[in-house]
Amino acid sequence: MSVEHDAPVRLVIVGGVAGGASAATRARRMNEQAEIILVEKEEDVSFANCGLPYHIGEEIENRDALVVASADFLRRRFRLDVRTREEVVSIDRDKRCVTVVRHGATSEQDKTYEQSYDKLILAPGASPIVPDLPGVDASNVLTLRNLVDMDRIKARVDSGLVRRAVVVGAGYIGLEMVEQLRRRGVAVDLVELRDQVLPLLDHEMARPIDDSLRRNNVGVYLGVGLESIQLDGDLATSVRLSDGTELSTDLVILGIGVRPNSGLATQAGLEIGNTGGISIDEFSRTSDPNIYAVGDASEPVYGPTGTPMRVPLAGLANRSGRLAGEHAVTGHSAVATPVWGTSVVRVFDVSVGMTGLTRASAKRFGKDATSVTIVAKHHAGYFPGAEVMTLKLTFEPGTGKVLGAQCVGGEGIDKRIDVIATAMHFGGTVRDLAGLDLAYAPPFGSAKDPVHMAAFAACNALDEVESFRDSDDSLDDVQIVDVRGAGEIEKAPLRESSGAIHIPVDELRERLGELDRAKPTVVSCAVGVRGHIAARILRQNGFEVQNLSGGATVRNRCFE
Repeated sequence: MSVEHDAPVRLVIVGGVAGGASAATRARRMNEQAEIILVEKEEDVSFANCGLPYHIGEEIENRDALVVASADFLRRRFRLDVRTREEVVSIDRDKRCVTVVRHGATSEQDKTYEQSYDKLILAPGASPIVPDLPGVDASNVLTLRNLVDMDRIKARVDSGLVRRAVVVGAGYIGLEMVEQLRRRGVAVDLVELRDQVLPLLDHEMARPIDDSLRRNNVGVYLGVGLESIQLDGDLATSVRLSDGTELSTDLVILGIGVRPNSGLATQAGLEIGNTGGISIDEFSRTSDPNIYAVGDASEPVYGPTGTPMRVPLAGLANRSGRLAGEHAVTGHSAVATPVWGTSVVRVFDVSVGMTGLTRASAKRFGKDATSVTIVAKHHAGYFPGAEVMTLKLTFEPGTGKVLGAQCVGGEGIDKRIDVIATAMHFGGTVRDLAGLDLAYAPPFGSAKDPVHMAAFAACNALDEVESFRDSDDSLDDVQIVDVRGAGEIEKAPLRESSGAIHIPVDELRERLGELDRAKPTVVSCAVGVRGHIAARILRQNGFEVQNLSGGATVRNRCFE
């Protein structure tokens, strides 16, 4: 049932972009009589910040395409009082007013004013982390967060003076910048403090991204940090890494993460959560019921753990802004649902997506979790153009409740991650995934979709039909049976598996006598399918046996 409201509430929104602009427009649609004031310290109110790297690389040619809504548009279409280049610097909760500084003021008298509110929505976003290092203030050491940043970077690349660049941080923004700079012909070195690219992923799932970077002539430096930046006047000319390596450069991009802009909330005495964001309830209200917080500076409930956590993603900011805007001007809205951190990134010819927990993060959060890994084609293998993907599914060993997934490959990554995220949203189990009715035609999918295949493997584990060995586990002190063909083994020997016994799966029944039934046994094939068949044969012949999850394909990534 829809309820219309015409109460003359005054809503002040601090910050635009995804959260603030969504809050403002939803508030107007739900309450035509509300006074809605949107205060944004920058010139641009609503833009597609996730598209910024792609304009730098000229994959998105038209800059205007990134402007979602201009201030003038919001004024005309939604009758919003949009105030750009104005910054809220303090909140007086007792008086219900904010102090605003006009950055474009021509006189000291006009510079500062107070604005009262009935309801206040904070959408301050987050700021890029800039390390306190020598040389970091150079004019060609830049971050990417808004259109102004984008324009600065693109202008330098367009000048033709950027032949080499160093990108610091191998998260999403860093990888997108690497790809787009290479698209512009710039030689790029990538520096990451952790020992892998995309540190949020399990190691073997990130490995194809690393391989793609190196195939595209990107210098990859892992396990080292940025120590200093050498200058020639106002320009960075090289960077020194923590291991002593020096990299010459014409441009440095810092993509090492973001910090929530929670200072305003802290100054106002609002509760700050354990991950540094503003604490909110299911309606995005802060510890002050007249003040809401949305977007990158807030702490929604993280689904896999049920605890508040910052999840700086644009989709979440839009959704939370929409609900907060409605609740602020009507007193009602749907409750916010838990977030799963669903995301995807493309790096040259490889894409990777994730949702929820990985095996590694489950361990950090103290969650009892197990996983299965499958390798499959994104659509019917017999249809031209089928691309291989690797899907790792994480779930509770007792209940089968889905906790997360990672998927890496070519086409169709987003589809599988979205399906699994949807199942998690509704509390689904691996049995639910196994029974999903998914669309199938040869150009689009398979009769047994990769999601089904992963779920089938997980159900086999739950039902004790099959036991799996993690791809990165030690294979010492077990009998290893490689059931691939001789040519496959010669081309890609199973890593860290000295003494493996080679028996092709089709010969296994006749050659059981070559194996020791008293020894724990692990079987491996290329991706796990033949391993499953072999494991079933051996188990029904008295062997204690496990199937190596993901086969040699995934294991060999773990030890590269």
